[in-house]
Amino acid sequence: MSENDNLQDADGKKEVETKVSNPKEDISPEVENKTEGDKGSKITDVSTSNEKDSEAHSEIEASNAEDAEDESNAERHDVEEKDYHAMSMQALAEELNRLLKHHKIQTISKQVNEIKAEFNAKFSELLEEKKEEFLEEGGNEIDFYYTNDTKKLFSQLYKDYKQSISAYYKEREQNLKQNLENRLAIIEEIKGLLSVEENMGTTYKTFKELQEKWRNAGPIPRDKYNNAWNTYHHHVERFYDFLHLNNDLRDMDFKHNYEQKLKIIERAEELAKDENVNRAFRELQVLHKLWKEELGPVAKEHREEIWERFSNATKTIHDKRQAYYADLDKAYEKNLEKKEEIIAKIQDIGEDKANSHGAWQKKIKEVEALRESFFNAGKVPLKVNEATWAKFKDAVRTFNRGKNKFYKDLKKDQYENLQKKKELIKIAEENKDSDDFAVVTPLMKKIQSDWKKIGHVPRRDSDKIWKQFKNACNHYFDRMHAQRKEKNQHLYDAFDKKVKLLEELNSLKLSGDNNADVETLKTRIADWKAIGHVPQNKRYIDGKFYKAIDEAFDKLKMEKSKLEMVKFESKLENLANNDEDTRLLDNEQNFIRKKIGEVKSEITQLENNLQFFTNVDSDNPLVKDVHKNIDKHKKELDTWKAKLTKVREMYS
Repeated sequence: MSENDNLQDADGKKEVETKVSNPKEDISPEVENKTEGDKGSKITDVSTSNEKDSEAHSEIEASNAEDAEDESNAERHDVEEKDYHAMSMQALAEELNRLLKHHKIQTISKQVNEIKAEFNAKFSELLEEKKEEFLEEGGNEIDFYYTNDTKKLFSQLYKDYKQSISAYYKEREQNLKQNLENRLAIIEEIKGLLSVEENMGTTYKTFKELQEKWRNAGPIPRDKYNNAWNTYHHHVERFYDFLHLNNDLRDMDFKHNYEQKLKIIERAEELAKDENVNRAFRELQVLHKLWKEELGPVAKEHREEIWERFSNATKTIHDKRQAYYADLDKAYEKNLEKKEEIIAKIQDIGEDKANSHGAWQKKIKEVEALRESFFNAGKVPLKVNEATWAKFKDAVRTFNRGKNKFYKDLKKDQYENLQKKKELIKIAEENKDSDDFAVVTPLMKKIQSDWKKIGHVPRRDSDKIWKQFKNACNHYFDRMHAQRKEKNQHLYDAFDKKVKLLEELNSLKLSGDNNADVETLKTRIADWKAIGHVPQNKRYIDGKFYKAIDEAFDKLKMEKSKLEMVKFESKLENLANNDEDTRLLDNEQNFIRKKIGEVKSEITQLENNLQFFTNVDSDNPLVKDVHKNIDKHKKELDTWKAKLTKVREMYS
């Protein structure tokens, strides 16, 4: 009797004890090579294992054991893991909704728990801020309550998840129990084959069918996994003992198992070259499970060889995975350094006490940017995650307390400012219907100016009192403007006429006859002047008109000096049309006199330059050029003198 026969089942029958599976090749028992006379021989486990490989195999065994009662583990690994720490509460709620819609409920528990932890931490921080604001505004702590749409959405999604996962586990528990009963029944059928008196080929076929049923029997409770598998392997071993009577069938099974295990080894060796270590490890788990659960023993002469190859590939993948996580730990350590620096900066900002609203607003923006950087800095080592988060929250909380204290101290001033602005509102409303515009208008302008000089008021009152003040002021000035417009309607009529005349001028096409075109433009100027004044705020149209007149004159093909005088006369017409024409004419006269002086000075300088050419022939190019410039400036001087004469005539 082997050591595996040392157990009792519920009805007194012997059953295999639960024990840790040997990580060596052929975890299920192997059949030794026998001869017809070796009836005393039995199938034995390979009991030795390489110490350096044990860690790699143990990791695989542990992972597969965790999946004993759940066949969705492969899909669970395919669920993308994201940096939930860097997400906002809204993004976390959206991610939870996406997981619920696109993945099986049993595959997302890890992601859901991480999302819930991050959401609760962020909402807790927000809740503390809102509570502090509530208390600062005079609220009673017992009355405080806060939620928002994002929190409501997340709570409903998480509730949906809990209901769905609860229903899933309830159904799965029933399935696991039934699967266990089915597997135990299969074991009993295998045990019964040893007492069946029939053709060995028929018995072997029945045995293979039972093995296939076992493979498809589904997951069972985790705590029953090892016991069930060891019991199964024990009775498979006993069957192989029984099978030694027919070496052909045994050798066929050995050959099949050998071929399949070579395929597993080749795939494992391919995975050992895969750069995606997590993907390689996940598939390696499946290969180990196939090796253990799907395939039986091979011939003795191949055992060590194929196990060694499989072990080497397993160790390579394990070592690469360990190196990957070592690099990941280094990256997490760098992220920790970044977050420590960010926390230190927030602490420094919190210690620097500002004394103005503007300075605090700047600090608030800086801290908000640092908060964003903190969330985007990536994961830190798990062992310091909670401590780092607590330190970050404490730094932000300290800053918020300083900020709240500053604004609390400002509230007294804000209340006084509120009273001052209410007094201005009272004045505005008392005078908004007054018809004494000469007296009230300066008063209304003054209180508008005073309003701007008064500082901030409580935020909850700001919009309300501003609308009240603005409405009173607008009511008054709208009445004043309406009355003035009615009184000066003739000015607005004049403006409308000038708009029309300007449009006609802009579309005017010259005939090509300079004299006729000059007269046409002068007529337009006379018509414009005859229309008269327009409202003060509409006088810009005069500038547009005379600019258009200048552009029209520029299109005439006239001698430059004559054209210049025609344009100047147009300009004088514009000046004469202005209420301040005397002052403007004075400015124009002074400008012309200055230009006359400048031109005379230029002529004198050029004539002096001619004295240096006493021994030079008059046909010399330089001399001719100087004479040409003198003539040009003299013509220009004549034009300026003519303009001065025109200005003097305007005074009379």
